[in-house]
Amino acid sequence: MSQKPMSIAEAERMNLVAQDKIWRYRLKAESEAQQNWAQNWGFLTTPLEELIECEEETPTPKPKIQLPRRFHIRAVTPVEKYIKVLPSPPVPKTTQGFIGWRSGVPGLNKCLEYGAESKSCLGTFANELGWPKQGIH
Repeated sequence: MSQKPMSIAEAERMNLVAQDKIWRYRLKAESEAQQNWAQNWGFLTTPLEELIECEEETPTPKPKIQLPRRFHIRAVTPVEKYIKVLPSPPVPKTTQGFIGWRSGVPGLNKCLEYGAESKSCLGTFANELGWPKQGIH
């Protein structure tokens, strides 16, 4: 007659030597933890009143140190003193001149403004796909 194969749980129960070694290791680890607890976690046993008393003591004020002059903070200087915005240059005659050109007139900066219509291959492709104009940029 063939015997029914043993399940994993039954095999684990049968290995009593291994279970005994594991149990001894657990007991050893627990006893070491018990011996080292006061050294590692003994500060938790301090009474609450003692902790509160330590916090209520006012710390001694630190002496003021005179800093060198180079570390002093200067007064705020108006931006207009350093940055001068000159009037816009004339409108460029070539398309290459538009690169880096700025204008104070809102109508002349249409290609730089957000939401301006784009006449590029990407715009054409986006129109073919039926994308909204906001999704092109």
